[in-house]
Amino acid sequence: MSIVSCQLTIVAQEQDSTVNRDLEQVVVTATRTPKTLKSVPVVTRLITEADIKKVDATNVQDLLTQELPGLEFTYSMNQQTSINLSGFGGNSVLFLVDGERLAGETLDNVDYTRLNLDNVGRIEIVKGAASTLYGSNAVGGVVNIMTRTSSEPWTLNLNARYGKHNEWRHGLSTSFCVGKFNNSLNAQHTAIDRVHLSDNSESSISNIYAYHTWNVKDKLVFAPTDVLKFTGRVGYFFRERESSETSHDRYRDYSAGLKSDWNISDNTDLTIAYSFDQYDKSDYATLSNMDIRDYSNVQNITRAVLNQKIGKNTLTFGADYMRDYLMSYQFENNDSKKQHTIDAFGQFDWQAADHCSLLMGIRYDHFSEADANSVTGKLAAMYNTKYCSLRLNYAGGFRAPTLKEMYMKFDMASIFMIYGNEDLKPERSHNFSFAIEHAKNLSNWRYNIVATAYYNLVSNRISTAWNQSLNGMRYINMADLQVIGADVCCYIKTDCGLGLKGAYAYTHEHIKKGEPETSSTRPHTVTARFDYDHQWKNYGFNVALSGRFLSSVTVDEYTSVTDYTSTSSVDYDGYTIWKLTLLQRIWKGINLTFAVDNIFNYTPKVYYSNSPSTTGATCSVGLSVDVEKLFN
Repeated sequence: MSIVSCQLTIVAQEQDSTVNRDLEQVVVTATRTPKTLKSVPVVTRLITEADIKKVDATNVQDLLTQELPGLEFTYSMNQQTSINLSGFGGNSVLFLVDGERLAGETLDNVDYTRLNLDNVGRIEIVKGAASTLYGSNAVGGVVNIMTRTSSEPWTLNLNARYGKHNEWRHGLSTSFCVGKFNNSLNAQHTAIDRVHLSDNSESSISNIYAYHTWNVKDKLVFAPTDVLKFTGRVGYFFRERESSETSHDRYRDYSAGLKSDWNISDNTDLTIAYSFDQYDKSDYATLSNMDIRDYSNVQNITRAVLNQKIGKNTLTFGADYMRDYLMSYQFENNDSKKQHTIDAFGQFDWQAADHCSLLMGIRYDHFSEADANSVTGKLAAMYNTKYCSLRLNYAGGFRAPTLKEMYMKFDMASIFMIYGNEDLKPERSHNFSFAIEHAKNLSNWRYNIVATAYYNLVSNRISTAWNQSLNGMRYINMADLQVIGADVCCYIKTDCGLGLKGAYAYTHEHIKKGEPETSSTRPHTVTARFDYDHQWKNYGFNVALSGRFLSSVTVDEYTSVTDYTSTSSVDYDGYTIWKLTLLQRIWKGINLTFAVDNIFNYTPKVYYSNSPSTTGATCSVGLSVDVEKLFN
């Protein structure tokens, strides 16, 4: 049910290599086997640690909004955050941290505030179905956040950031490497006051709740021999949201894991791992000081993965077992349910010729409570020359019904009931894509361009519809829908320090008329970043201008939950927001950051679910100190 995180070494390239150095970074998300970005047969977007610093983001939501076109974070009921990635929602986009799944969800999305960027080395993104390797929920894409492991004897980073609305971020990262042991500890605290948006009666959102978070993670690596390594980790997350004066929402997460990596021989390696994740929600009454837990999702996952090299080729076998437990206020009498999942998969990574490679995979999954069985396949081909690469892919995707979707019985604010459906079928998708990539190094600058076209056919998408006999909403399987799109990404870097990164995404989501769902996907989105970097002996700086544009969209919204022919057309405005960031490397690991977000002072006329929650231009200042460098 989850992927294994491989400990890899980035392949260093010479400064004047004929291959763009940025394309020679090792990634594992797309294939589970170590491959350079240039040679992965599936288009993989890589966000590096340097990109994260230039954007000056606090969590993964802030980062992806500025870096990834075709993506939009919006508000759902009660200001819960939802994602739309090229027509797919949060329950169809799989988020991983070092290859591990996340427990808990709120309105079909994981808690994105858990995903801070402290100690993140890179983020790997694959758009499109990837269930053959990653199982359920990987229908629309995979986002894998990879943390870094330091090899220095010791490190200590202290950082703080302050912005408008009394927004604070404090962080600490420390590590040591002694003999066979390597440990890294990260702690972060964030807080922001209540944000007043508008007094306009047409706005559906007038204020953003104040909240604060704590996030602590520790990872210990023990390598008793050159061929055997053990990795243990623990984590704790807490978020409190001031939804009213008398009641606050509290969210907690406890996570732990143990993994062993054994290089049996030069051609064979085996990984065995166990992970635990528990995500709880509670209502805290401020007057009575009572904290009542009404939601708990606990996942226990065990897995094994074997890689066998055969010449230039790699054969991979794996299996996972997951016990998924859910106690929820959305069940009758706060009941609890559990589900057991078992899967097995195989993959053959075949280097057919010097310039041609094939990737073939198949997977079987079984879900106990849903009584669902699924077989998915994958076939990817790549042909590359010195400056050009062609990629052709087919990938199957599926998503099994969740315990909530099967057993829910929830009173929706005394307006209507929402009922689960034990007869739901798994969602399935067929994803086809074609990509062409061109990269070249010239005398004093280099560039990389990737263009991708894709087609998704999704059947049995799970949604809710009015059920006359129950006199309420019930989960159902929808008719087939289609998602068609294209992406173009461009990267230019010069030896004098100038850089340009731009991307455009087009998405069209076609839903048959009469279905209990409409599309709010914006058809055109653009992200761009211009930056200049220069370093003297003891001082350097990077100035970056980052922007995003989202086109307007017309949505047919239902005016009645019982009549799907009764709709009204609503226009959501397009917008563009730009951010200016100045990062100064002052002296021996002391970094000072100034940022102005929304520099053109854009504010929506009306605040609705998918308009940006901005009050205009905001400024922030941040300080980061690598203490160990002060002593070098």
